[in-house]
Amino acid sequence: MNALIRQNSDFLFGFEAVMTNPNGDPDQENRPRMDYEMATALVSDARRKRDCRDFLKRKGYRIFVDTFEDDKVPMDQMFEIVVGEWLSDESKIAQLFKDAPVLEEKWNQAMNEKKLKQVFNDEKWKQFSNISGGYRDKYFFILKDSKAKKIKEFVDFNNLFLTGIIKDSLIDIRLFGSAMAVGGVTRTYTGPVQITWGYSLHPVELVKSSTITSIMNEGNSTFGKKHKLHYALIAHYGTINKYAASLTGMTEEDRGIFRKALVQGMMSNQTDSKQGQTPLFYIEVQYKTGFDGYLGDLRRFCDIAWREDKPIRNIQDVTVDFSPMTRVIDELKSKGYVEKVTGWLHPMSDLSSLQNLPVFDEEVDLWAAVPARQ
Repeated sequence: MNALIRQNSDFLFGFEAVMTNPNGDPDQENRPRMDYEMATALVSDARRKRDCRDFLKRKGYRIFVDTFEDDKVPMDQMFEIVVGEWLSDESKIAQLFKDAPVLEEKWNQAMNEKKLKQVFNDEKWKQFSNISGGYRDKYFFILKDSKAKKIKEFVDFNNLFLTGIIKDSLIDIRLFGSAMAVGGVTRTYTGPVQITWGYSLHPVELVKSSTITSIMNEGNSTFGKKHKLHYALIAHYGTINKYAASLTGMTEEDRGIFRKALVQGMMSNQTDSKQGQTPLFYIEVQYKTGFDGYLGDLRRFCDIAWREDKPIRNIQDVTVDFSPMTRVIDELKSKGYVEKVTGWLHPMSDLSSLQNLPVFDEEVDLWAAVPARQ
């Protein structure tokens, strides 16, 4: 179950938004994001990732791209916290060195007296020599020196060390990647999981309302308007890349956790503006290990229909025909490119308007609990 991801995948995630604001635009008084020319609702990829991260954090997973009291923790601060915790724990470092002997070799090379004396002046070398602490104090002393942190062996150690931390404990980077250009660390991790902006599969209407709501801010209240949509059936397309997974260490277990976080993260985000959002379906096309391509945006293979003379207020007012998707998947299967199709449908919703869905070779329960991490 902990094997690395070795196959590319396409996935399609669909949800409905009923009398809600699926993604407020701060530049438009927090009105729902819209493509006004097409009258369609938009939802950013960052919104989906935020739900996943918040959910996993509640489950006890360590999150690198984190927030505190609605403010994003600066990357350099988070970097120092995470790296500092690791370097302060002698047992964790010992285990990491045991699992990756080359990492211990790079550390010893980076701490080589001869190399450091070439970049430190006498005063700096005296300070370094007098460090009585362990890995942490030496590491950050070098990191804060403009010359020492550029020693090749120290850079090599950084890259390997950060990758080791990510593979062990930072699930959001294993999934979504991150740039870690902090204090001499300039490595960027491209996430195996890439999610596009979602959009409604049909035109939407904004609720015509002047409802005033009180907004509390540190004991003070201001007033603003609530902006919501009547109804939207929204879909995100995404990919999982096997090559990026090999670099961040994304595993098959991580894949299962991501799928559940996508669904349950939305379900658990029941704020005033987000109530009314319900995950409806998840479809993933998993390719054979030797196939390096993708079908591309799966929304292209859905035929959408609705009555022009009737407002769209629920899923029964929209028909989504998956026949084109089913045909292309069957064709790719016949050519030996597709390993399997994995799927989930909301078990309690009437999804009869989703027609001719591809056959699921594997059905998954995305309501099943994600075990809490201690």
